[in-house]
Amino acid sequence: MKLKPVGIIHSPFQQAQGTPIQPRVAKGAEGTVEVFAEFVPGLKDLAGFERIWLLYWFDRAAFEASALIVTPYLDDTPHGVLATRAPARPNPIGLSPVRLQKIRGNILIIRDVDILDGTPLLDIKPYISQFDSYRIARSGWLDKAIGARGGRQSVRKEDPLIDFLPWRRPILPRAVSSSVVTFPFKSASFVDP
Repeated sequence: MKLKPVGIIHSPFQQAQGTPIQPRVAKGAEGTVEVFAEFVPGLKDLAGFERIWLLYWFDRAAFEASALIVTPYLDDTPHGVLATRAPARPNPIGLSPVRLQKIRGNILIIRDVDILDGTPLLDIKPYISQFDSYRIARSGWLDKAIGARGGRQSVRKEDPLIDFLPWRRPILPRAVSSSVVTFPFKSASFVDP
């Protein structure tokens, strides 16, 4: 399988330390998406959407087969990597619903960005609330992790996300971005644009 980046994401975040772990926590963080010239025609009519999904490659995340069991940011209990949003995964693909401010040629001005600067962009899709947002009754292990702390206290004191996750009433869409905590990744296979 070969992937061809359609652009590059630019943000104020140069390293994992200090990068928000979700777009809700990144509220207001500004960035840009540089879409490569050959893909600019594909931006037609995108400006009408308030939010867009950015699909990207965690190019600095390292995955080792032994890491199929991980301890996620919001819990102290190990879980399968596919039951978490850890960036170090078999296929390090990230997904973030960012706010689209405007489009200037091949540059998208975005907000609520939780992605490291220079991250390869794989695709863009419009966020459509009628299709992308679900009211859900359960959130797996996260229900227990948050419920055990009264829905407000963090597993780790520095966690800013916990206040955005009310008990039994998740406000995040079913498929949202992975945590942005990255490590060197050696085996990306891209076709040069």
